[in-house]
Amino acid sequence: MNAPPPAPRQFRLAGHVLPAPRAMAGLHVVATPIGHLGDVTIRALETLAGADLIACEDTRVTRRLLERYSIETPLVAYHDHNAATMRPRLMARLEEGAALALVSDAGTPLVSDPGYKLVEAAIEGGFRVIPVPGASASLAALVSAGLPTDRFFFEGFLPPKTGARRTRISEMKGLPATLVIYESGPRLPESLADLAAVLGPRPAAVCRELTKTFEEVRRAPLDQLAAHYLEAGSPKGEIVLVIGPPAVEEAGEADIDAALRAALATLSVKDAAAAVATATGHPRRAVYARALALQVPHDRPDAED
Repeated sequence: MNAPPPAPRQFRLAGHVLPAPRAMAGLHVVATPIGHLGDVTIRALETLAGADLIACEDTRVTRRLLERYSIETPLVAYHDHNAATMRPRLMARLEEGAALALVSDAGTPLVSDPGYKLVEAAIEGGFRVIPVPGASASLAALVSAGLPTDRFFFEGFLPPKTGARRTRISEMKGLPATLVIYESGPRLPESLADLAAVLGPRPAAVCRELTKTFEEVRRAPLDQLAAHYLEAGSPKGEIVLVIGPPAVEEAGEADIDAALRAALATLSVKDAAAAVATATGHPRRAVYARALALQVPHDRPDAED
């Protein structure tokens, strides 16, 4: 007796059942929503429905997404605690020509989760790795914080203990970039206090529960945020901290001014600021503001010739 034909691959979207072509063989790294289930992309749904197997951190979390869109692809747990035993099994499926989808509980896999080890193994094995981009908590926080986005540094989670945390913050102090940090609710007041103590009153934002019902972005200098959460207590939910880059003064105002004066001798304010910012690694907006301040006296009607 002939085997029955395989069930059609499909998913449901806005009340319509849509076909999903079989995903190509290889490892598909699929971004999933960080809160609002409507943030999943159509391509992600097609990939999840068209894959042979989905590897996820927590099958209960991923199953809620699949149920929302009527996707019946089998799930297998792949996380820190079972990666050593599961990775060879997943690699064996790739060797059989399977299409595997890798997802995290929320957002883009490989950002603060162990998925990169599977990607590394797939690459070493000569298998194709296909990114399916989408939601990312770090980028969602960055674009909503109102701080410079031209250069940023993603730290992930800071150390849990104060001593190690302050040491790590000190190491990042001179980075000429906006800092993006993940933090848990219970540790937020202590972390903000340490950040304020080491970095001073830099502009910052606490982005909480992004895309969810109780989404909140609180913007203020670090010392004010630390004082607020010390009094209000630990908030609930997923949190991303975004902290502005060091001011030009922190980075050595005299050196910046000297470089700008030399550049302004032959360049416009805009070009001089761009050249110095590129050469020093300092934020372009801050260097441009300093260049304007240095240029003003020469442009004033009562300035000496």
